[in-house]
Amino acid sequence: MKTDNPSVQFLTISAEEAGQRIDNFLRTRLKGVPKSMIYRILRKGEVRVNKKRVKPEYKLLDGDEIRVPPVRQSERAESTVSASLDKVSALADCIIYEDDYLLVLNKPSGTAVHGGSGLSFGVIEALRALRPESRFLELVHRLDRDTSGVLLVAKKRSALRALHEQLRMKNMQKDYLALVRGQWQSHCKAVQAPLFKNVLQSGERIVRVNSEGKASETHFKVEERFEHATLVKASPVTGRTHQIRVHAQYAGHPIACDDRYGDRDFDRQLAETGLKRLFLHAQALRFEHPNTGETLRLEAPMDKELQHCLRVLRQAKK
Repeated sequence: MKTDNPSVQFLTISAEEAGQRIDNFLRTRLKGVPKSMIYRILRKGEVRVNKKRVKPEYKLLDGDEIRVPPVRQSERAESTVSASLDKVSALADCIIYEDDYLLVLNKPSGTAVHGGSGLSFGVIEALRALRPESRFLELVHRLDRDTSGVLLVAKKRSALRALHEQLRMKNMQKDYLALVRGQWQSHCKAVQAPLFKNVLQSGERIVRVNSEGKASETHFKVEERFEHATLVKASPVTGRTHQIRVHAQYAGHPIACDDRYGDRDFDRQLAETGLKRLFLHAQALRFEHPNTGETLRLEAPMDKELQHCLRVLRQAKK
């Protein structure tokens, strides 16, 4: 079943929107419309830029006039969005910083940053639905679904470009807190091990240390010691998939409650703390503001489950 017929849209591209491909622009603009439908209307010439046909790879220019044909969104897609919004509307309470250029969240554990891998809705889709007036919202970086903490979103394309350049030049400092198995050796201040990503038939990503992988480096610092565990600060220099989790495992200290790279016996030792989620939290992010150049350091508090876990472990030390 379909919703009521929408009408033709005529859109003018702003300077902020210029530079992106027309297919990516339409995918962001036409929420809930299948990707196949977007490429079909492009292929058939139903989308016009300055009254002319364009290919999907056409890069938009400032001032371009776009004709978008009537495209109907399925009721199923809309109901999925509605149901997901109920679940993630609490994200509004997770915003820890916002201005005209940036929006920063303390992302909850268990929430994906974007739809995909069997998930129709993630943080970025939720933010776009919660902020329909925002013409541009894009993730600057990503966090694993089960990792909590600081997540940076750009509200302007110029901000996204500037922040991506900081990431590329390794000028953005990311600090995570992780609870790992055993006593981390104080002299082990960095793990340098190449990471190779495998994608299984199920779509699941598994990362291994492999000489054929990409160069990867993570710095570690002991924050607090417990009887069977260590709280460490992990600061990745590179930004590979599952990097901190795999580097901790490679060092012999897997992270607590890591369902892919963890240690079940260690997880059972922590049962009395009530911990049921991955103990990996993006604590802080330091970067230059893309407009003012001011150095910002934004911190996100740990959720109640992680705080309770640490309280129990501290009591056990007494």
